[in-house]
Amino acid sequence: MVRPFKKDVDFLRHRRVFFIISIVLMVAALVALPVKGLNFGIEFVGGSSIDFKNTGEISIDEMRTAFEDAGVQGAIVQTSTDVRTGEAGFIVGISTTDAQEASTYKDAVSAALGIDSTTAEAMTVGPGWGAEVTRTSLIAFLVALALIIIYIAIRFEYKMGVVAVTTLVHDLLIIVGVYAIVGREVTPNVVAALLTIMGYSLYDTVVVFHRINDNLSTTSRHSFMTVANHSVNQVLMRTINTTLSTMIPVLAMLFFGGETLKDFAFAMSIGLILGSYSSIAIASPLYALWKQREPKFRKLATKYGEGLDEFTVAEQLGD
Repeated sequence: MVRPFKKDVDFLRHRRVFFIISIVLMVAALVALPVKGLNFGIEFVGGSSIDFKNTGEISIDEMRTAFEDAGVQGAIVQTSTDVRTGEAGFIVGISTTDAQEASTYKDAVSAALGIDSTTAEAMTVGPGWGAEVTRTSLIAFLVALALIIIYIAIRFEYKMGVVAVTTLVHDLLIIVGVYAIVGREVTPNVVAALLTIMGYSLYDTVVVFHRINDNLSTTSRHSFMTVANHSVNQVLMRTINTTLSTMIPVLAMLFFGGETLKDFAFAMSIGLILGSYSSIAIASPLYALWKQREPKFRKLATKYGEGLDEFTVAEQLGD
Protein backbone atom coordinates (compact mmCIF):
# COMPACT_ATOMS: atom_id res chain seq x y z
CA MET A 1 0.00 0.00 0.00
CA VAL A 2 1.23 3.49 -0.80
CA ARG A 3 1.09 5.31 2.50
CA PRO A 4 -0.15 8.92 2.49
CA PHE A 5 3.18 10.63 3.20
CA LYS A 6 2.42 14.34 3.29
CA LYS A 7 6.14 15.14 3.47
CA ASP A 8 6.80 13.86 -0.06
CA VAL A 9 8.50 16.37 -2.30
CA ASP A 10 6.16 16.85 -5.24
CA PHE A 11 8.74 16.52 -8.00
CA LEU A 12 6.23 15.67 -10.70
CA ARG A 13 4.17 18.76 -10.00
CA HIS A 14 7.14 20.74 -11.32
CA ARG A 15 7.64 18.57 -14.39
CA ARG A 16 7.15 21.50 -16.78
CA VAL A 17 10.09 23.31 -15.18
CA PHE A 18 12.23 20.18 -15.57
CA PHE A 19 11.15 19.77 -19.18
CA ILE A 20 11.99 23.41 -19.97
CA ILE A 21 15.46 23.03 -18.40
CA SER A 22 16.10 19.88 -20.43
CA ILE A 23 14.81 21.43 -23.66
CA VAL A 24 17.11 24.43 -23.18
CA LEU A 25 20.10 22.15 -22.57
CA MET A 26 19.29 19.95 -25.58
CA VAL A 27 18.79 22.96 -27.87
CA ALA A 28 22.13 24.37 -26.69
CA ALA A 29 23.72 21.01 -27.50
CA LEU A 30 22.10 20.83 -30.94
CA VAL A 31 23.32 24.36 -31.72
CA ALA A 32 26.83 23.72 -30.43
CA LEU A 33 27.31 20.53 -32.47
CA PRO A 34 27.10 22.11 -35.97
CA VAL A 35 28.56 25.47 -34.88
CA LYS A 36 31.60 24.29 -32.91
CA GLY A 37 31.68 20.62 -33.81
CA LEU A 38 33.29 17.80 -31.87
CA ASN A 39 37.03 17.63 -31.40
CA PHE A 40 37.60 13.99 -32.34
CA GLY A 41 40.85 12.39 -31.28
CA ILE A 42 43.24 10.87 -33.76
CA GLU A 43 41.80 7.44 -32.99
CA PHE A 44 38.69 8.48 -34.93
CA VAL A 45 39.99 10.77 -37.68
CA GLY A 46 43.56 9.55 -38.08
CA GLY A 47 46.69 11.57 -37.43
CA SER A 48 49.54 11.71 -34.97
CA SER A 49 49.80 12.42 -31.27
CA ILE A 50 53.08 13.66 -29.81
CA ASP A 51 53.58 13.40 -26.06
CA PHE A 52 56.13 15.86 -24.68
CA LYS A 53 57.30 15.27 -21.10
CA ASN A 54 59.07 17.50 -18.59
CA THR A 55 58.45 20.72 -20.52
CA GLY A 56 59.02 23.02 -17.54
CA GLU A 57 57.63 26.54 -17.91
CA ILE A 58 56.85 26.29 -21.63
CA SER A 59 53.39 27.72 -22.38
CA ILE A 60 50.68 26.48 -24.73
CA ASP A 61 51.27 29.47 -27.04
CA GLU A 62 54.97 28.71 -27.22
CA MET A 63 54.29 25.07 -28.07
CA ARG A 64 51.74 26.02 -30.73
CA THR A 65 54.11 28.61 -32.25
CA ALA A 66 56.93 26.05 -32.37
CA PHE A 67 54.73 23.71 -34.42
CA GLU A 68 53.70 26.54 -36.74
CA ASP A 69 57.37 27.41 -37.27
CA ALA A 70 58.01 23.74 -38.09
CA GLY A 71 55.32 23.93 -40.77
CA VAL A 72 52.37 22.41 -38.91
CA GLN A 73 49.11 24.34 -38.95
CA GLY A 74 46.15 23.62 -36.68
CA ALA A 75 48.00 21.61 -34.05
CA ILE A 76 45.78 20.75 -31.09
CA VAL A 77 47.77 21.41 -27.91
CA GLN A 78 46.71 20.06 -24.51
CA THR A 79 48.59 20.21 -21.22
CA SER A 80 49.37 17.01 -19.33
CA THR A 81 50.90 15.97 -16.03
CA ASP A 82 53.04 12.90 -15.40
CA VAL A 83 51.20 10.89 -12.74
CA ARG A 84 54.45 9.49 -11.35
CA THR A 85 56.65 12.59 -11.24
CA GLY A 86 54.09 15.39 -11.38
CA GLU A 87 56.08 17.06 -14.17
CA ALA A 88 54.28 19.24 -16.70
CA GLY A 89 54.00 18.19 -20.32
CA PHE A 90 51.97 18.50 -23.51
CA ILE A 91 50.02 16.19 -25.78
CA VAL A 92 49.85 17.61 -29.29
CA GLY A 93 47.62 16.29 -32.05
CA ILE A 94 48.56 16.87 -35.70
CA SER A 95 46.94 15.72 -38.92
CA THR A 96 49.81 13.83 -40.56
CA THR A 97 49.46 10.05 -40.77
CA ASP A 98 53.09 9.57 -41.78
CA ALA A 99 55.08 8.20 -38.82
CA GLN A 100 58.41 9.50 -40.13
CA GLU A 101 57.00 12.96 -40.70
CA ALA A 102 55.54 13.03 -37.19
CA SER A 103 58.93 12.05 -35.76
CA THR A 104 60.56 14.86 -37.74
CA TYR A 105 58.13 17.41 -36.30
CA LYS A 106 58.76 16.04 -32.82
CA ASP A 107 62.50 16.51 -33.15
CA ALA A 108 62.17 19.97 -34.69
CA VAL A 109 59.86 21.27 -31.95
CA SER A 110 61.99 19.68 -29.22
CA ALA A 111 65.08 21.41 -30.57
CA ALA A 112 63.30 24.76 -30.86
CA LEU A 113 62.03 24.66 -27.29
CA GLY A 114 65.04 23.00 -25.68
CA ILE A 115 63.22 19.77 -24.82
CA ASP A 116 64.96 16.41 -24.67
CA SER A 117 63.53 14.73 -27.77
CA THR A 118 64.30 11.25 -26.41
CA THR A 119 61.62 11.70 -23.74
CA ALA A 120 58.96 12.64 -26.31
CA GLU A 121 56.86 9.98 -28.03
CA ALA A 122 54.98 10.12 -31.33
CA MET A 123 52.05 7.82 -32.11
CA THR A 124 50.45 7.67 -35.56
CA VAL A 125 47.02 6.29 -36.45
CA GLY A 126 45.85 5.75 -40.01
CA PRO A 127 42.41 6.99 -41.20
CA GLY A 128 41.26 3.43 -41.88
CA TRP A 129 41.67 2.43 -38.26
CA GLY A 130 39.87 5.60 -37.17
CA ALA A 131 36.91 4.80 -39.43
CA GLU A 132 36.73 1.31 -37.94
CA VAL A 133 36.69 2.71 -34.40
CA THR A 134 33.86 5.07 -35.37
CA ARG A 135 31.86 2.27 -36.97
CA THR A 136 32.22 -0.13 -34.05
CA SER A 137 31.37 2.63 -31.55
CA LEU A 138 28.12 3.41 -33.37
CA ILE A 139 27.25 -0.28 -33.52
CA ALA A 140 27.87 -0.58 -29.78
CA PHE A 141 25.50 2.30 -29.07
CA LEU A 142 22.73 1.01 -31.33
CA VAL A 143 22.96 -2.55 -30.01
CA ALA A 144 22.91 -1.28 -26.43
CA LEU A 145 19.80 0.82 -27.07
CA ALA A 146 18.01 -2.09 -28.77
CA LEU A 147 18.82 -4.48 -25.93
CA ILE A 148 17.62 -1.95 -23.37
CA ILE A 149 14.22 -1.67 -25.06
CA ILE A 150 13.89 -5.46 -25.38
CA TYR A 151 14.90 -6.15 -21.77
CA ILE A 152 12.58 -3.55 -20.21
CA ALA A 153 9.71 -4.49 -22.52
CA ILE A 154 10.00 -8.12 -21.38
CA ARG A 155 10.64 -7.32 -17.71
CA PHE A 156 8.08 -4.52 -17.40
CA GLU A 157 6.35 -3.06 -20.48
CA TYR A 158 7.30 -1.43 -23.77
CA LYS A 159 6.34 2.07 -22.56
CA MET A 160 9.03 1.86 -19.92
CA GLY A 161 11.54 0.79 -22.54
CA VAL A 162 10.70 3.69 -24.84
CA VAL A 163 10.88 6.21 -21.98
CA ALA A 164 14.17 4.74 -20.73
CA VAL A 165 15.78 5.06 -24.17
CA THR A 166 14.38 8.58 -24.58
CA THR A 167 15.99 9.48 -21.26
CA LEU A 168 19.30 7.96 -22.35
CA VAL A 169 19.25 9.97 -25.58
CA HIS A 170 18.55 13.09 -23.49
CA ASP A 171 21.59 12.38 -21.30
CA LEU A 172 23.94 11.49 -24.14
CA LEU A 173 22.93 14.48 -26.27
CA ILE A 174 23.64 16.92 -23.44
CA ILE A 175 27.00 15.28 -22.68
CA VAL A 176 28.04 15.44 -26.33
CA GLY A 177 26.89 19.07 -26.40
CA VAL A 178 29.13 19.84 -23.42
CA TYR A 179 32.08 18.32 -25.29
CA ALA A 180 31.29 20.50 -28.29
CA ILE A 181 31.02 23.64 -26.16
CA VAL A 182 34.22 23.13 -24.13
CA GLY A 183 36.16 21.69 -27.07
CA ARG A 184 37.46 18.70 -25.14
CA GLU A 185 38.82 15.87 -27.25
CA VAL A 186 36.57 12.88 -27.90
CA THR A 187 38.61 9.68 -27.55
CA PRO A 188 37.74 5.97 -27.27
CA ASN A 189 37.93 6.46 -23.50
CA VAL A 190 35.06 8.93 -23.81
CA VAL A 191 33.06 6.37 -25.78
CA ALA A 192 33.71 3.82 -23.03
CA ALA A 193 32.52 6.36 -20.47
CA LEU A 194 29.34 7.03 -22.46
CA LEU A 195 28.54 3.32 -22.60
CA THR A 196 29.13 3.10 -18.85
CA ILE A 197 26.86 6.11 -18.32
CA MET A 198 24.13 4.36 -20.32
CA GLY A 199 24.26 1.48 -17.88
CA TYR A 200 24.22 3.75 -14.83
CA SER A 201 21.39 5.93 -16.12
CA LEU A 202 19.37 2.85 -17.06
CA TYR A 203 19.90 1.34 -13.61
CA ASP A 204 18.69 4.50 -11.90
CA THR A 205 15.62 4.68 -14.14
CA VAL A 206 14.74 1.01 -13.72
CA VAL A 207 14.93 1.34 -9.93
CA VAL A 208 12.25 4.05 -10.06
CA PHE A 209 10.13 2.07 -12.54
CA HIS A 210 10.36 -1.05 -10.40
CA ARG A 211 9.17 0.86 -7.34
CA ILE A 212 6.28 2.33 -9.33
CA ASN A 213 5.23 -1.19 -10.37
CA ASP A 214 5.40 -2.44 -6.79
CA ASN A 215 3.31 0.46 -5.50
CA LEU A 216 0.70 0.09 -8.24
CA SER A 217 0.08 -3.50 -7.23
CA THR A 218 -0.90 -2.47 -3.69
CA THR A 219 -3.02 0.65 -4.18
CA SER A 220 -6.11 1.65 -6.09
CA ARG A 221 -6.99 5.03 -4.60
CA HIS A 222 -4.21 7.21 -5.98
CA SER A 223 -3.67 8.54 -9.48
CA PHE A 224 -0.71 7.22 -11.43
CA MET A 225 1.01 10.61 -11.14
CA THR A 226 0.86 10.44 -7.35
CA VAL A 227 2.09 6.86 -7.23
CA ALA A 228 4.99 7.80 -9.51
CA ASN A 229 5.86 10.83 -7.39
CA HIS A 230 5.73 8.81 -4.18
CA SER A 231 7.95 6.15 -5.77
CA VAL A 232 10.54 8.78 -6.68
CA ASN A 233 10.56 9.98 -3.08
CA GLN A 234 11.01 6.44 -1.81
CA VAL A 235 14.17 5.84 -3.89
CA LEU A 236 15.51 9.41 -3.64
CA MET A 237 18.03 8.76 -0.86
CA ARG A 238 19.21 5.62 -2.59
CA THR A 239 19.82 7.63 -5.76
CA ILE A 240 21.68 10.35 -3.87
CA ASN A 241 23.84 7.89 -1.94
CA THR A 242 24.68 5.85 -5.06
CA THR A 243 25.58 8.97 -7.02
CA LEU A 244 27.76 10.46 -4.29
CA SER A 245 29.61 7.21 -3.59
CA THR A 246 30.25 6.75 -7.32
CA MET A 247 31.34 10.37 -7.79
CA ILE A 248 34.16 10.12 -5.24
CA PRO A 249 36.47 7.83 -7.29
CA VAL A 250 35.40 9.54 -10.52
CA LEU A 251 36.41 12.97 -9.19
CA ALA A 252 39.67 11.48 -7.89
CA MET A 253 40.44 10.29 -11.43
CA LEU A 254 39.42 13.66 -12.88
CA PHE A 255 41.64 15.76 -10.63
CA PHE A 256 44.56 13.43 -9.93
CA GLY A 257 44.62 10.90 -12.77
CA GLY A 258 46.58 10.94 -16.01
CA GLU A 259 45.14 12.17 -19.30
CA THR A 260 43.63 8.79 -20.15
CA LEU A 261 41.80 8.61 -16.83
CA LYS A 262 40.73 12.26 -17.09
CA ASP A 263 39.10 11.60 -20.48
CA PHE A 264 37.03 8.84 -18.92
CA ALA A 265 36.30 10.72 -15.67
CA PHE A 266 35.18 13.97 -17.31
CA ALA A 267 32.41 12.24 -19.25
CA MET A 268 31.51 10.08 -16.25
CA SER A 269 31.17 13.04 -13.88
CA ILE A 270 28.71 14.79 -16.20
CA GLY A 271 26.87 11.56 -16.90
CA LEU A 272 26.42 10.64 -13.23
CA ILE A 273 24.81 13.98 -12.47
CA LEU A 274 22.60 13.83 -15.57
CA GLY A 275 21.63 10.22 -14.94
CA SER A 276 20.40 10.99 -11.44
CA TYR A 277 18.59 14.12 -12.62
CA SER A 278 16.93 12.53 -15.63
CA SER A 279 15.56 9.51 -13.76
CA ILE A 280 13.62 11.89 -11.50
CA ALA A 281 12.96 14.88 -13.75
CA ILE A 282 12.55 13.24 -17.17
CA ALA A 283 11.89 9.50 -17.06
CA SER A 284 9.37 9.49 -14.20
CA PRO A 285 7.15 12.37 -15.40
CA LEU A 286 7.27 11.21 -19.04
CA TYR A 287 6.21 7.72 -18.06
CA ALA A 288 3.53 9.04 -15.69
CA LEU A 289 2.09 11.35 -18.35
CA TRP A 290 1.94 8.49 -20.85
CA LYS A 291 0.40 6.01 -18.42
CA GLN A 292 -2.13 8.50 -17.11
CA ARG A 293 -3.67 8.67 -20.58
CA GLU A 294 -4.80 5.06 -20.19
CA PRO A 295 -8.54 4.80 -19.35
CA LYS A 296 -7.97 3.21 -15.94
CA PHE A 297 -5.56 5.85 -14.71
CA ARG A 298 -7.45 8.71 -16.40
CA LYS A 299 -10.44 7.84 -14.22
CA LEU A 300 -8.31 7.79 -11.10
CA ALA A 301 -6.79 11.16 -11.98
CA THR A 302 -10.26 12.61 -12.49
CA LYS A 303 -11.44 11.20 -9.18
CA TYR A 304 -8.43 11.92 -6.96
CA GLY A 305 -6.49 14.65 -8.77
CA GLU A 306 -2.72 14.65 -9.34
CA GLY A 307 -1.06 16.56 -6.52
CA LEU A 308 -0.02 15.68 -2.99
CA ASP A 309 -3.44 16.85 -1.81
CA GLU A 310 -4.87 13.53 -2.92
CA PHE A 311 -2.92 11.80 -0.12
CA THR A 312 -5.18 13.67 2.25
CA VAL A 313 -8.21 12.50 0.26
CA ALA A 314 -6.97 8.91 0.40
CA GLU A 315 -6.40 9.21 4.11
CA GLN A 316 -9.96 10.39 4.62
CA LEU A 317 -11.23 7.48 2.56
CA GLY A 318 -9.30 5.10 4.77
CA ASP A 319 -6.94 3.76 2.10
